[in-house]
Amino acid sequence: MCPQRTSPGSAKELSDALGDAERFQLLVGAVRDYAIYMLDPTGRIVSWNAGAERFKGYKAEEVIGRHFSLFYTAEDREQRIPELALKTAYTSGKFETEGWRVRKDGNRFWAHVVIDPITDPGGNLIGFAKITRDLTERREAQDKLEKAKEALFQSQKMEAIGRFTGGVAHDFNNLLAVVLGGLDLVQRRIGKNDPQLERLLDNVRQAAQRGANLTQRMLAFARRQELKPELIDIRAQLKTMTDLLDRSLGPDITLATRFPKETVTVLADPVQLEMAILNLAVNARDAMPAGGTVTIEVTIEALDDSNSHGLNAGRYAALSVIDHGVGMDQETMRQAIEPFFSTKGVGQGTGLGLSMVHGLAEQSGGRFILRSTLGQGTRATLLLPLQSGVVAEDAKHDTEGPLPSAALSVLAVDDDVLVLMNTAMMLEEAGHSVTTAYSGQEALKVIGLSKPFDLLVTDQGMPNMTGQQLIQRVRAQFPTMPVILATGYAETPPGLGRDAIKLNKPFLQTQLLEAVKNAMTHDWQHRK
Repeated sequence: MCPQRTSPGSAKELSDALGDAERFQLLVGAVRDYAIYMLDPTGRIVSWNAGAERFKGYKAEEVIGRHFSLFYTAEDREQRIPELALKTAYTSGKFETEGWRVRKDGNRFWAHVVIDPITDPGGNLIGFAKITRDLTERREAQDKLEKAKEALFQSQKMEAIGRFTGGVAHDFNNLLAVVLGGLDLVQRRIGKNDPQLERLLDNVRQAAQRGANLTQRMLAFARRQELKPELIDIRAQLKTMTDLLDRSLGPDITLATRFPKETVTVLADPVQLEMAILNLAVNARDAMPAGGTVTIEVTIEALDDSNSHGLNAGRYAALSVIDHGVGMDQETMRQAIEPFFSTKGVGQGTGLGLSMVHGLAEQSGGRFILRSTLGQGTRATLLLPLQSGVVAEDAKHDTEGPLPSAALSVLAVDDDVLVLMNTAMMLEEAGHSVTTAYSGQEALKVIGLSKPFDLLVTDQGMPNMTGQQLIQRVRAQFPTMPVILATGYAETPPGLGRDAIKLNKPFLQTQLLEAVKNAMTHDWQHRK
C-alpha cells in the first residue's frame, strides 16, 4: 500500500508532538546507507540504526552494550586500533580512516569510518558518534582498475623487451651468418691438408653455432621464432641437458630422473622443449629455497575419448617436473599459465615462462597440466603425443655438399655489407654469376639496366624497402622470376605466395644452395 499523504496541518501536529531528540532519533534510525550509532565513553554501543544492521548484520538487541571492537579484525584488535581510534577522536576532535571491518557472518568489508566525540555543555565527554559507510564495491573496482593498469604496464613492458630482443637477435643473426658462412668457405678451401687447423676451425664453427642457437632462443622469447618439430627421444634429450640442469639448479638441489624401459619418442621442437624443461626445473628449484630434490619423470599414458584433457584418444608421453616445495593454492594455480602472472617479486620473473610452456604443448598437439598442493609441492606435466619412428642422428657438418651444376645469373640484395659479400662468395664458388645491391631501391635500378636475372636472393629486414616489397615490385615486371627470401624471423610476410622460398639466417653454403635448388625446380609458369 502507498503511504497516505499528510496535510500541512497534520505535519505540524506531528512536529509539535515530537521533541527534538525524538525527531533526530527517527531521522537517524531511518538512514540505511550509513551505519550511525552512539558509543559510551568506554566504546560500548548505546544506539543502533537500520544502516548499521544492514551493513554489519546484527540486530540492535545483539549489539547494544557490547564493545564496538566487535567489528574490527583480529589483527586490528591485537594492535589495539579501536582504543587508539577513540583516543584520537577525543584528543584531536575527530578520527577518520578507511579499513577492513567484519560483518556478523565473518565476511570482511571495506569501510570509511568517522568518529566524533560528544561532550556536555561543560565540555565533559559523554560518548562518541560513529558513522560507517560500506565502500567494498568501490574498493573492488579500484583494485580491478589497478590490476588492469599493472597488467597493461607489464604487457607493454614485455612487448618492448620483445621488440628489443628480436632486433638484437636479428643483428646477431647477421653477424653469425658472416662468421659461419666464412668458416664454411675456409674449411672447403683448406681441405684435409692441415688436420690441426681443421680442428681449430671446427671448434670456432661449433662456438658460432652455439651463438646461433642462442639467437634462436632470443627470437623464441620475442615470439619471432617458428617451431621446427623433429622426432625426439626424450631420454636422450634429457641426458644432453644434465650438465645444464646441474649448473642451473645449483648445489642445494639434487636432480633425480625416472624413465620407462621403452624408448619414448615425441614430435616437438628440440630447442623449445629444452627451454620448457629448463624453465620448469628452475621454477621447481625456486619453490624450494632451502634445497631439496627436483625429479624429472617420464611415463606413458593411454588416454581414451573421455579424457579430461580434451585430447584425442591415444598414447602420450608424460614428462613431469616434480618438487616438494611451497606449492600453490587453487587460485594461484588457476592463474599460473596466464601471461605475465608471476608469484615472484618485481624484477625477478617475467611471468611468461609457464605460458610459453603451455603454448609449446598446445602447438605440439598436447597439453600442459599443473597439479599442486599448498605446502606440499607441485607436479608440472607436459603431455605430448607418442610417436613411432627412428630418431635421426645429428647430421655431420658436410663440407663437401653437392653444388648445382647449372650456372645462374643471381641478384643478391642485403643492407648488411658483410652478409651480402658472404652470400655472393658462396654463390660464386658454386659457379654462379652474382650481382649485388645494398638496398631495394638499388636492386630495382640494377634490374632496369640489365637483362632479367635467373634468381633473386634478398634479405627481408631492410630499411625503406623490405624484401617483401622488393619482391612485389620485381614480380610486377618479371612475374616468373624465382625468389629466395632470407630472414632470421619466423613470420613469412603475407602476399609472397606459396612459391616463395624462405631461407633462415644464419645459413651455410649447403643450405643456401639447397634453397637455390628448390627455387629453380618450382613450376614458375603456373605460379598462383
